[in-house]
This record gives sequence, structure tokens and C-alpha cells, in this order.
Amino acid sequence: MYVDLIVVVVLLAIVIFFFRRFSSFVYAMAIIDIFLRILAFIKYNVNVPELKSLIGKYFPESIAAIINNYTSGIINDIFMWIYVIIFAIFLGYITKYFIHKRK
Repeated sequence: MYVDLIVVVVLLAIVIFFFRRFSSFVYAMAIIDIFLRILAFIKYNVNVPELKSLIGKYFPESIAAIINNYTSGIINDIFMWIYVIIFAIFLGYITKYFIHKRK
């Protein structure tokens, strides 16, 4: 029932416990979301019914889909804004890394 939510929360908790840095949390959240989006792409573009049902049953489409599935109203808006802010921070980290790598 809440398997997708529990898995994401446990993964993020493990990252926070072992790395204890905010940047690690941001990177982990981005990695999980990108992985889920790749699986969603595969689900919609591969013509294997067993694979589609497996991915559709056990994996949500993104972290935003999880947020939308378990919240509504103002709480949903707050969590979605937090989600967007975390991805803006991730974009800043990636941009900073790219700029420093070029020097």
C-alpha cells in the first residue's frame, strides 16, 4: 500500500544517516527521481506487457507522483515547492560542478 513512499523515505534516511550532508540528500533525491523517471519512460515506450505491469505495479513515476498520491491541498503545495527548491539546489550544484570542471 505505502511501499513506494516507504522505500523512498528509507533510501533518503540511509543517505542522511551515512553521509550527513545536505548536498548528499539533494543528490540522492535527484538520483532517485531520475531513476523513477527512466523507469516510467521504459514503461510507456517498451512494448512488453509483463514489463509494463511490473514497473506500473511496483514503481511510481517520480517523487512528485508520490507526493501527489499521498497528499492534497495546501500540504501538497508545500511539499511540491520543497521538491522544486531541492531540484533548483541540485541544478545549482550541477552548474557549479560543470563550471569548475571546465577551468
